[in-house]
Formats: sequence, structure tokens, C-alpha cells
Amino acid sequence: MARVCNVDEIGDGEARRFDVEGHRIAVIRIGETVHAIGDRCSHANYSLSDGVVWSEDCAIECPKHFSKFNLRTGLPDVFPATQPVPVYAVQITDGEVEVELP
Repeated sequence: MARVCNVDEIGDGEARRFDVEGHRIAVIRIGETVHAIGDRCSHANYSLSDGVVWSEDCAIECPKHFSKFNLRTGLPDVFPATQPVPVYAVQITDGEVEVELP
């Protein structure tokens, strides 16, 4: 597991980008749950962490073309994105967010 940040660095319903060991990762917090996905939209290489978090859908929307990506599966919901983004397992230990890298 690779340390990414302290859980308190991310507000509820917010996303932040982190570069960890060569991986560009968007970390999203919804309530007490933290998700981590690849930060590059699979359609046009835009930063997903700059998009809107849809807490009720457990998704994040690409700011460029508005495809939403499921935070649990990485799958997009509508065109133009058709390919999923990576999803990383998250663990919180003593307030620190850690992700499992491939």
C-alpha cells in the first residue's frame, strides 16, 4: 500500500489529484468513504479530479465531455467515454489514505 494523503485533506464530496509512484490518482471522499481511481478520463485525457462529484451516484463527471465514471467500477455511464478508468483499493490507517498500486 502506498500512502497518498491524510483523510482530512479531502472534504466531503470533493476530489483531489495525487501523483503516487508514477500513477496519477483521483482521490474522492463521500462521507466517511474514500475512493481512488485513475485521474485521466479514458476519452480525452482530462483530469477527473477537476470534475463534479456525484455523491448520490458514487460517480465523478469529466469536466470536458461530461461522462460520469462509477467510483466503484471505473466504468463510464455515457458517451463519449467508452473505456473504464483504473480503480484502486483504498485503506485508511490512522487517518492516512493508502492505495494499493498494481
